[in-house]
Amino acid sequence: MQIRTSYSHKSEIVFRWLILGCILIAVILVVGGVTRLTQSGLSMVKWEPIIGAIPPLNDQEWENSFQLYKQTPEFNTYNSDFSISDYKRIFFWEYLHRLIGRVVGLVFIIPAIYFWINGYFDSHLKRRVLIIFCWGLFQGVLGWFMVKSGLKDVPHVSHIRLAAHFVTAVTLILFIYHCALNLKYETSSAHLKLKKHIIILLSLLFLQMIYGAFVSGLKAGLMYNSFPKMNNSWLPTELLMILNREGFDSVIMNSGWVQFIHRWLPIGIFIYFILILRSSRKWNLGRIQKFGLELILVLFIIQILLGISTLILAVPIVLGVVHQLMALILILAVTFSLFTSRMKQNYD
Repeated sequence: MQIRTSYSHKSEIVFRWLILGCILIAVILVVGGVTRLTQSGLSMVKWEPIIGAIPPLNDQEWENSFQLYKQTPEFNTYNSDFSISDYKRIFFWEYLHRLIGRVVGLVFIIPAIYFWINGYFDSHLKRRVLIIFCWGLFQGVLGWFMVKSGLKDVPHVSHIRLAAHFVTAVTLILFIYHCALNLKYETSSAHLKLKKHIIILLSLLFLQMIYGAFVSGLKAGLMYNSFPKMNNSWLPTELLMILNREGFDSVIMNSGWVQFIHRWLPIGIFIYFILILRSSRKWNLGRIQKFGLELILVLFIIQILLGISTLILAVPIVLGVVHQLMALILILAVTFSLFTSRMKQNYD
């Protein structure tokens, strides 16, 4: 990979700052995964971007916060036997999730102001930094919009809003990562065949991640805990009955159908990727491009095995979080491969 001739010490500082941003947002995703799997996401019933950074500090404040939680559908449906210590346990994860979000905001905003004033950004990077800033603000608002869906009528958040919140965060990481790579490395005209197939692969993986969020939001991983069959059937008859009764909406709204799609879509995507690998032997790819494809292959196999294990064991917290993190690492590898499709090479 050829470093840009204009790459300087200032550019290196900005590059490291952008990569740090990717890592911190990934940490938010991991903590967010733990928050969902521990059923902690609805413990904080207010959205207070500034003063919300301060948790309850004494018994009275904890009691006041607990009383607000007692008015939620989640408490009345599932957790009516909770004590204040139980509440503190679930409050911890949601509070940590929001606190890290605030920290990431500060880590981005304060250096960005310094870099902007002192000429670290060219005009192109300034536009991208503004996009990242607006994207981050939108992500915070979207997070509250998601939580709000579970505080009034139903004891859980909307799985569609959850998917939007998750995928928006992943997309933000990929955008920042691409900005970092583009800042440091030289590019030229793309290898069109490789670029086309990687874009399709990236799109399919995003669809798979959306369904992964659906599975999480609908708790669909707690049913049909066998593989490759769903209990004793490849396609349970009850799913066909649901499809006939509810129509196309069932593939988005029904837990069984959501799991069916999430378990078989990656197999189809993997077969497509194998076909890409076979075709790539005929292309005049550079060493870094071949490495990118080989990395995707290894990560894809690990992710499929993780997904199967997570399903069979009925979504233990550790496996569930690792499965989510590996999905992010895999899609980062695909983004890397997309970027390297534009690396300077001699093509036929």
